[in-house]
Amino acid sequence: MRKGIFPHVPRTVKWLIYLTVFSSVGYGYLLTIVAAYLPEVGLSSGQVGAIMGVTGLALVVVAVPIGLLSDRIGRKRILLAGLLVMAPVMLAFGVTTDFTVLILAAMLGGIGEGAYMATWNAMIADMTTLENRDGAFVVSFIVNGVAMSVGAALPFFFPILQDVLNISSAQIHSYTFLLMAVLGIVSPFALSRLLRDYHEHKGPKQGLKRGKNMGRILRFSGCNALIGLGAGLIIPLIPTWLWLRYSIPDTWSGPLLAVSGITIGIATIVSTRLGKRFGSVRAIVLCQGTSTIFMVLIPLMPGATLAAVVFLVRAVLMNMAGPLGDSYMMSIISKEERGLASAVNNIVWRLPNSVTTFFGGALLAAGIYDLPFYLAAMLYIFAIAAFFLMFKDLQPEG
Repeated sequence: MRKGIFPHVPRTVKWLIYLTVFSSVGYGYLLTIVAAYLPEVGLSSGQVGAIMGVTGLALVVVAVPIGLLSDRIGRKRILLAGLLVMAPVMLAFGVTTDFTVLILAAMLGGIGEGAYMATWNAMIADMTTLENRDGAFVVSFIVNGVAMSVGAALPFFFPILQDVLNISSAQIHSYTFLLMAVLGIVSPFALSRLLRDYHEHKGPKQGLKRGKNMGRILRFSGCNALIGLGAGLIIPLIPTWLWLRYSIPDTWSGPLLAVSGITIGIATIVSTRLGKRFGSVRAIVLCQGTSTIFMVLIPLMPGATLAAVVFLVRAVLMNMAGPLGDSYMMSIISKEERGLASAVNNIVWRLPNSVTTFFGGALLAAGIYDLPFYLAAMLYIFAIAAFFLMFKDLQPEG
């Protein structure tokens, strides 16, 4: 008799997920600091948007070649390299706030993220079956979401540490980045030990034309692109929005993102039940559609506290669909094309997401604080409707 949470998920897959925690903590901290701390030390919201946008653009450039390569030679080495790259990125953010240096670090981070994004979902799918794949993606979503939330929550403790250690805010932020750089080395080395005997399927050399699967990839990714287009307008900039509109520093916006991630992690357990009851497509539409209502309500709230509560509800509902969507896509695509599918899907999400982050940062810099939410909601509605119409009759295959 199997015991534990999601007992049917293979043990190796669980450890694969658990050992990425160290990198995920650092990534959660990085996202919070870029959006919330850098404006405090003099970078404009436009520069913050540029740093975040460059990361996404670098991912876009490398993701498809890396995805194709992973389908041909295997995913393990590429995944490990992508995780290892994040250590020097953390180091750069830890030693300087120079905009030029941070842009270059952001580009390197985008390359590492591209390697991770092109291989992670595909690798989980390769190591699972249709019966336990939803559970594996939920475990991944929970563990990495909570780990990123821990990283995002770290600034909450900075005022206390500053008093105890008698150091400045800049110093505590820098020292934490250096610690994250060290932790960033742990995950790839631990995973290399775990996977040393793992033998991967290696496929033939392939191009972009792959018959019906490419059509499915493009339709699914097209809907995801609209979601990314909307999300980029404001979601990565929520800490910046809270700072500009309510003067909320990262010592509070960081913990807010942490609570969001932890709540999302718990809520995704429910998503598997929704998927079984309504089917993957209808469950995804239900979660995303309901969350869009709360997106519209965020800027209408009379204060920071209520806005934060509504943001949390929106985040939970939208991200409940995350593991269902990842599992569904990997289950309608053949094993030989999952790396390509993962890469294309991430590109068409991150490219518009990166472009609109520039635009969202410019709107916030101009003092236009409500419009990004409404534009995002409109794009969400188009994306959700298109996804339902195109996939309501397509069932997972294997």
